[in-house]
Amino acid sequence: MISLKRYLLSYVAMTLLAAATWAQPKLEITLKHNSTREQQMQVMLEQLLEQYDLSKWLFTRKVIIEDYAVPHSDPILTLNTKGDKYALLSRFIHEEIHWYLDQHLTRTEKAERELRLIYPKVPVGYPEGAESEDSSYLHLIVNYLEYQAMKELVGDAKAKEVFAAKDYYKWIYQTVLADEGRIGRVVKKNKLQI
Repeated sequence: MISLKRYLLSYVAMTLLAAATWAQPKLEITLKHNSTREQQMQVMLEQLLEQYDLSKWLFTRKVIIEDYAVPHSDPILTLNTKGDKYALLSRFIHEEIHWYLDQHLTRTEKAERELRLIYPKVPVGYPEGAESEDSSYLHLIVNYLEYQAMKELVGDAKAKEVFAAKDYYKWIYQTVLADEGRIGRVVKKNKLQI
């Protein structure tokens, strides 16, 4: 029979090991101009990383914050200084999802082909679509996965509110909200859920 002291020590050791395993990896955050707004966004991002367990959506370890940048994922995930903490959370997850889909390119391309059959014509260009037709189809997947993440993290109502406030990819975000089930079936069929 195990003594109570040994049992407690074993329990504490296992708990500490589990906590270390579940800890989020550290991000290296660089500020492009070290402006006040970039510094504020860095603090906000660090707070989000503490507040939410984002580990399943982390595919990169480096982030650049740049005042007026267009957010992008490659070559280094880059965020701008626009919006509140929920907009930042949504953008951060969005850019991370690009890295995830790049790791599953064959399945992503298959899902895009299926989405072309469902949506034969998609908008291209700001504010409704992405920069190309291919990118608009890709963003139906990215934004769907972003929406699933936001619902999991902040709840349905706040996720919808954040998506409704987007001033870019407007048709894509609205389509994800209006046709979530249909897009979700394509994503699930191609095993792209995170």
